[in-house]
Amino acid sequence: MSNNSMLNNKTLAIIATNGFEQSELFEPKSKLEAMGAQIHLISIDDNQEIRGWDEKDWGESISVDKQIEQAKPSDYDAVILPGGQINPDVLRTNDKVISFIRASSQENRVKAIAAICHAPWLLAEADIVRDKKITSFPSIRTDMLNAGGLWEDEEVVVDGKLVTSRNPNDIPAFVEAIKSQLSE
Repeated sequence: MSNNSMLNNKTLAIIATNGFEQSELFEPKSKLEAMGAQIHLISIDDNQEIRGWDEKDWGESISVDKQIEQAKPSDYDAVILPGGQINPDVLRTNDKVISFIRASSQENRVKAIAAICHAPWLLAEADIVRDKKITSFPSIRTDMLNAGGLWEDEEVVVDGKLVTSRNPNDIPAFVEAIKSQLSE
């Protein structure tokens, strides 16, 4: 199977809002689309467009496809959660986002819930890290441990549906792990 059709017939949700780490949304999105995946960017607060954070300042904007109220976990093969500090901190206080993530963990169609950098905060808020091997940006390690996660310092950690990575340097391994989960 060629690399550009490997994920044909797969639909992925990326959930983000203003302040997402730019590379952690744009790079996985373009790499997974290049493999044939269809991606819906889902946001909150009726945002039609959201703006990234590019390391030290505001970055590029991207159009939103759906609001969280319009999305159902049963429509997706994977859920991807980009990090940054602002984005997951805002999203973890949104009950609809947390309910979507929790429901995705129970949904048979969803093969991966992938979170990078600070986005594992959302997994902890959804209470789906208990007794699971995970990683995250080092500064939220204690939060992951307090949520019952089994934290490891690795570029990518996969446990069941959960795929976690630490930072933008881990994006190639993060994308490869998502692809592997969807290819099983």
